[in-house]
Amino acid sequence: MVYVKWTFLAVIAALVFSFFHYTLPQHDIVRITNTDIRRIDFGDNSIFWANPAPGTAEGTVGRDVHFIEAFRPNGKPIVYRNEDTGWGWPPYFKVDTSNLQAEARDLVSTKDAPQWVVVTHYGWRNEYLSIYPNAVGVRPAEGPDERIIPWFNIVLLSILGLVVLWIWRVLARFKEDRIEPLIDDAGEFIESVDDRAESVWRRLFGRGGH
Repeated sequence: MVYVKWTFLAVIAALVFSFFHYTLPQHDIVRITNTDIRRIDFGDNSIFWANPAPGTAEGTVGRDVHFIEAFRPNGKPIVYRNEDTGWGWPPYFKVDTSNLQAEARDLVSTKDAPQWVVVTHYGWRNEYLSIYPNAVGVRPAEGPDERIIPWFNIVLLSILGLVVLWIWRVLARFKEDRIEPLIDDAGEFIESVDDRAESVWRRLFGRGGH
């Protein structure tokens, strides 16, 4: 049972970590090399794409999606999709896809004269599943070694941690004040029933044994 308990807790922890890692904003320093629009037909990986933009016909299985192609300082390529999130999840309320695409196109540079850019995004890149992180912002970087501190993530996770700690303390106090007394009363009641049963047994059969 101990292994089952810890396995269950490990699975829950992994799911929570994956949720926040996918949803919270991340920052990459890259060199943008191209912007593109591609026709995408969605399949089993549709969960990793944004909902259709307002005005899109219902039942549409494919649509045009903006992409931003870039390279990291170590030379590895990275491709971002550029889709509106609207009022859906994650709650970035992004509705400026066209403006962001124009900003990214304006920051395109070459390997010989690089313009380093900070791309803010959420999501993952997986070649096997054909999924891409969704860019939500771009800005010029100070250089390829610019240090970025994710203050939003730190503050949000700290607040969530405090809320979880508060809920845990409330539940612990509720257990101590309400649940444990009931368990103690139930134990005392069971003990009293056992004592009475033993007393009755002795009265009925105790004398017959002498």
